[in-house]
Amino acid sequence: MSDDHAAGQMSCEGNRFLHTPNFDRLAREGVRFSNAFCTNSLCAPGRASALTGTYSHINGILGNSEARDAAPELLRPGVPTWPELLHEAGYKTAVVGKWHLNDEPRGFDYSCVLPGQGLYMDPDFIENGRRRKIPGYATDITTDLALQFLEGAGAGPWALMYQHKAPHRPFTPAPRHAGLLAGVELPYPSTFNDDYATRRIAREAEDMRFEISLAGDYPDLPARLSPEARKKWIFQRFVKDHYRAAYGIDENLGRVLDYLDRKRLTEDTLVIYTSDNGFYLGEHGWYDKRFMYEPSLRVPLLVRYPKLARAGAVRAEFALNIDYAPTILDLAGVPVPRLMQGRSLRPLLEGKAPPDWRRSMLYTYYENSWAALAGRGREALRDPSFQYFTPHRVPPHRGVRTARYKLIEYHGEGDYWELFDLEKDPEELRNVFGERAYADTRAELQGELRRLRDQYAETGGAAAPAKLEK
Repeated sequence: MSDDHAAGQMSCEGNRFLHTPNFDRLAREGVRFSNAFCTNSLCAPGRASALTGTYSHINGILGNSEARDAAPELLRPGVPTWPELLHEAGYKTAVVGKWHLNDEPRGFDYSCVLPGQGLYMDPDFIENGRRRKIPGYATDITTDLALQFLEGAGAGPWALMYQHKAPHRPFTPAPRHAGLLAGVELPYPSTFNDDYATRRIAREAEDMRFEISLAGDYPDLPARLSPEARKKWIFQRFVKDHYRAAYGIDENLGRVLDYLDRKRLTEDTLVIYTSDNGFYLGEHGWYDKRFMYEPSLRVPLLVRYPKLARAGAVRAEFALNIDYAPTILDLAGVPVPRLMQGRSLRPLLEGKAPPDWRRSMLYTYYENSWAALAGRGREALRDPSFQYFTPHRVPPHRGVRTARYKLIEYHGEGDYWELFDLEKDPEELRNVFGERAYADTRAELQGELRRLRDQYAETGGAAAPAKLEK
């Protein structure tokens, strides 16, 4: 797993500027999911859902900052994780690199994780509870740790969470990659100068815009640039550094894949690559994630298991981050707990889509829901002195996505909704919620949103224990 690696940042997904031979190898030798989504586009919630196979309101990790409200941001007691279950089944287990949960790693024979966000250069790690500095570059070090564990684990069975800080901001590419893409002018997204004409909440998200929030990252930003030139300068530096950090992941992934080949473990090893959430790289003039729009919602997902999956396949069925845990347990022969809400991807890997496979998905975003709980309402999101400050004050929202449509409800904003026809408007520029021609579609999607919320026991926050038992 990487951090903030957007779908489309691989040459196997059509990127013309970022050459990723090892991601491409995974896609060529395994299965690429072209419609993989996160269920809450934020770091800690994305990781918690991948660990537990559950939505945020079930596992208890609603956001990165909800710990500042009434309850600590910890996994709900009694919610199992797939590493714990594999450990109980006799697997040697380890996690190395990015962790980014307030919980101490549990269910692992070995853990060596970055505290919080960690540093790119000469970072501290917490190794089995003890802190130590390791010289070098975080992506390389994380791979060194992964290979050390694999060497000691032997033929297995073992399970490794190999997780990178990269390409999370502020970017520090490896020195050897500092010149990558030098002299290249990257193209600007078609929505780079979005005017947010039909999307009020998006228009208010000024602190996600390049020209407003990122100037302080670059002391060498030239003075006296026009607003347009300033925005373009920051975009070029930001995206190139993001690509450079992502390239380091691809390079190091190759070291692990080569190790599996040398040890003749490739045929019997399940490899899953993904990211904790999607990311904006200039789309809508933004960086970061959170909103349910496509760049933030989509995640890369590559799965290689030669014993089962047809090499080079591309699956268009919806895959969610809550599917990873049941997939891993299923292929390991370990029972999947009833509490897990995802489904094993095994039939899709086998090339057999079940007739009842999901045709819609539920999205939930809770961070900043504390504003309403604190009695301040939405005005708190605009007040920098408000004690529960979090970056990017995107209001809580939920939504449903189908193959063609996306409906978003900004609860807490009054009766404010957005509806997009992704077939006619794939860039989500025109909110058609109030248009008469979409009245039937609107009603149908609102009904589907209610159905999905009932299916996943989503009530607007952490589920009550009685609801969990059902």
